Amino acid sequence: MTQPVVVKNMSFKAGQTLTITGVANPKATGFAINVGHEKDIALHMNARFDAHGDQRTVVCNSYQGGKWCEEVRDASFPFQQGKEFKLLITFNAKEFQVTLSDGKVIRFPNRLGDSKYQHLKFEGEARIQGLEVK
Repeated sequence: MTQPVVVKNMSFKAGQTLTITGVANPKATGFAINVGHEKDIALHMNARFDAHGDQRTVVCNSYQGGKWCEEVRDASFPFQQGKEFKLLITFNAKEFQVTLSDGKVIRFPNRLGDSKYQHLKFEGEARIQGLEVK
């Protein structure tokens, strides 16, 4: 299991784009990206190759007040074990838009409603190669 990558005091504001590139491990079961604050997560994007009873599924959620909210699932799954991926994440007061490697866009509500997030955590069976906020 790869150690989590945590970025604190980041400045990711509404209208900006967070670009993440990485490589899923050859035998990965899944990985997750969390955008939010230290305790509350505005966007939890979990790419599941074969985990938690799901196969080749992207699950998005948020974590508020110590509990998980309602999951949103998407059948688009461009990730491949052992291969590079690229994600583009943008948001506004209403929603997050996650553009996957195949161009598919997943829309997920910005349940916290904030216009700036400072905490990014990447965990699971993948290696981050690059992070950029523009």
